[in-house]
Amino acid sequence: MRILAAAAMAILVAAPTFADQRQTIGTGRLFNNDYFGDGRDRWRSGSYSYSHLRASGPYDPGNREFGNIIEYRLKTEIISPGRGGTDRPYVGAISLGAQTHFGDGPWHYSLGADVTFIGPKTGLSNFQEQFHDAFDLTPPLTANELPDEVVFGARASAAYTYRISESASIRPFAELLTGPEQIARVGADLLVGPVGQGDLWLRDDITGQPFRGTDAGVTGVSFLAGADFAAIGESRYLPASRGVTATDTRSRARLGLLWQPLPNLSVFYGATYLSEEFIGQSEGQVLGSLRLGLNF
Repeated sequence: MRILAAAAMAILVAAPTFADQRQTIGTGRLFNNDYFGDGRDRWRSGSYSYSHLRASGPYDPGNREFGNIIEYRLKTEIISPGRGGTDRPYVGAISLGAQTHFGDGPWHYSLGADVTFIGPKTGLSNFQEQFHDAFDLTPPLTANELPDEVVFGARASAAYTYRISESASIRPFAELLTGPEQIARVGADLLVGPVGQGDLWLRDDITGQPFRGTDAGVTGVSFLAGADFAAIGESRYLPASRGVTATDTRSRARLGLLWQPLPNLSVFYGATYLSEEFIGQSEGQVLGSLRLGLNF
């Protein structure tokens, strides 16, 4: 893990050096909220990811050299307790990171690093309190919020795309994540339909939903389905000092619909089941994911 972290941090530090040699090749966005899922406003209640991708030229699936494509990602997340605010701590977290996407043929790899800011100074708990108050919603349970902390992390992944036909593919993957949580995960995703088959796909950390970093402008409808299983190590989001214990494993199952009626307009909705994350969690939960793509 130390070697992985060192290599990933080198990418994060070196990436801006090549900024003047690169151009924007796409952006990725995904909004998750349990309001669009089971609507219970608890546990993994909301998150947003924004990715900005740059490379030496327009995205070419056949030209993915190491260090050429760089993804800069911003992620915010709110994790809320249930059961009167006592079953797990409240978490407000913001992370910034960079990773390179590379590979040859059907193989796709990524390697990167990030830094995560946790606690009241992120302003997320205050934002949620004000938002709920403005719309006359039930106040969030923020009394048990984790204290301020800065955590450095690294990530690595590998995937292989099997082409079933021109409009269908399946993609098994494996990934390692360090930082606020240590996770080793394996899974697979199925994509059926013309939209997205030639694009660069990214992965949401919370739901595992794939979302596009590039858009070739292909119109039509595509369906996504996927599942994965993870082994969990240390979790700063579930510290033993707060009387909570993380489960040793987690699983996720997801479905999604991607509709692109026009080359510059697309809409995505997905639903993901997350298994229990801590001992004593009464059940899993369902998150909804949304993305509106407008390309000009």
